[in-house]
Amino acid sequence: MNVFVFDIETIPDVEGGRRLYDLQGLSDKEVAQVMFHKRRQETGTSEFLRHHLHRVVAISAVFRHRDKLSVWSLGDEDSSEKEIIQRFFDGLDRYTPTLVSWNGGGFDLPVLHYRALVNGVSAPRYWDLGEDNRDFKWNNYFSRYHMRHTDLMDVLAGFQPRANAPLDEIATLLGFPGKMGMSGAKVWDAFMDGDIKGIRNYCETDVLNTYLVYLRFELMRGHLDSEQYENECQMVRDSIAKEDKQHFNQFLQAWQSTINNN
Repeated sequence: MNVFVFDIETIPDVEGGRRLYDLQGLSDKEVAQVMFHKRRQETGTSEFLRHHLHRVVAISAVFRHRDKLSVWSLGDEDSSEKEIIQRFFDGLDRYTPTLVSWNGGGFDLPVLHYRALVNGVSAPRYWDLGEDNRDFKWNNYFSRYHMRHTDLMDVLAGFQPRANAPLDEIATLLGFPGKMGMSGAKVWDAFMDGDIKGIRNYCETDVLNTYLVYLRFELMRGHLDSEQYENECQMVRDSIAKEDKQHFNQFLQAWQSTINNN
């Protein structure tokens, strides 16, 4: 298995907002408020910014490669956005894994496209549509109906937006912990409070939920049998238990609690 499951967390691109809306002299908080207000005017209700107005502050991953499984956030708490995004694409260049996400096609990857463009990030393998590798002509990271990038939300909904479901609810229905400690709507406040660690920890638990849903998907597809599926779940437990980090321990406790209640 060579699988790279990922999730991103974002905040308003306040520097971009300053340039677009001529907001020099305003604080980051004030610029963000203007951006949210303009978005409410566009939508009538939602403050959720358009893709090109986000800035990436965390990318977390589960990487299942050979006989190992790793869960971590790319870079460190002081890493620049460019470094984090470059690390993401460097991993694809090096390993060419199956890329797995929840709504990655609808949100995470388009945001990464724009931010890679802004930051001058190189990503040759990701953008290969068959020019360098013939195998990528029909099955590349852009092919919606192939599995080199598996957007679980999109696939499970049968590519019908009306059938989309939230990760938190699907994970909970399957007996996994679901959202823990934060939500995407609180990331900006956490960032303003300087809690980068909290954002990264939250992103790591989110990507664990995504990976566990992926394992169940692979069981449903017949790519794992029941014994293999249980072994993969146990590998997740063992791997994060070894880290002995508070958010992983809380994830394990929540997972065990759901098992005990079923």
